[in-house]
Amino acid sequence: MVTAADSVPVPVGIVIGALGSGIIGIIGYRFIHVLNRIGTWVLGIGIVLGFGYILTHVQTADFLTRGSFNIAGVLATVSLAALWQIAFAPYVSDYSRYLPEDVPVAATFWTTYLGSALGSSLSFIFGAVAVLATPVGMDTMDAVKLATGSIGPLMLVLSLITLVQTFAYRWIPTAKSRAILSVIVLAACCFAAVGASADFIGHFVDMVLVLLVVLVPWTAINLIDFYAIHKGQYDIDSIFQVDGGIYGRYNPQALLAYAIGIAVQIPFMNTPLYVGPISAHINGADLSWVVGLLVTSPLYWWLASRDSAYKRRLAGGRLASTA
Repeated sequence: MVTAADSVPVPVGIVIGALGSGIIGIIGYRFIHVLNRIGTWVLGIGIVLGFGYILTHVQTADFLTRGSFNIAGVLATVSLAALWQIAFAPYVSDYSRYLPEDVPVAATFWTTYLGSALGSSLSFIFGAVAVLATPVGMDTMDAVKLATGSIGPLMLVLSLITLVQTFAYRWIPTAKSRAILSVIVLAACCFAAVGASADFIGHFVDMVLVLLVVLVPWTAINLIDFYAIHKGQYDIDSIFQVDGGIYGRYNPQALLAYAIGIAVQIPFMNTPLYVGPISAHINGADLSWVVGLLVTSPLYWWLASRDSAYKRRLAGGRLASTA
């Protein structure tokens, strides 16, 4: 919004954007999907037009030669892409539970993965091309404005709609509860964004990289539990019971693997909050999430597959369900 109108101060733009997001959230889930169906076509056409505009209005002479390969940069890019995919993990489990029983797991996985990967890759490539088409050192949002010209404001609005609908949870509360929760969450986010408005993009990227530390072990445990431990078969009734049914209130093996998965990443971290000793010796490359994934996955499989008490509860639950 600040890019679309120079007269709008950054804090004011953040507040206006938060109000728009809040209205969408309060109206509800179905409205978000209506916007999504419309936005898919409009945003797709907008990106194609944006590519055409950028490639015909290149502002630099080193468009095809700028930059060089380095491990730290590649890992940072892969890290952002990985977190984007991890953010879609709840959607696989959320929507797949409503599908017919004869729909294979592979079809659910590939449909979700290809949709998120292809869509996000197109946006990432568009951003990279926009940066290369503008002079070195230009502010990020100014670069977008210069590269996209008059269609920039339209694409920014569409991006906001996409962001809101992407991270809307599959929870359908009452209108009053939805309004109260939307106001609380958006007020907190708005306060944090205004406080970081001097360098919002930089702070946002830093926050995203920190999130990898806690999300990667969580994702690894979920995937191992689903594919390797339970083979895609869960006792649905137990999941909805207050005491967890045959699974119990908590999974000690998962909690232990999760804690260790976070701890082993610390020496490999390279974030504004902390730079680990190992990262400092490999040119600043952040390998933390890779290490967390490689450690957490086999560790949880080993712990869960050897828990005799847990196995007895599962066996008891299966016998009861077939009796």
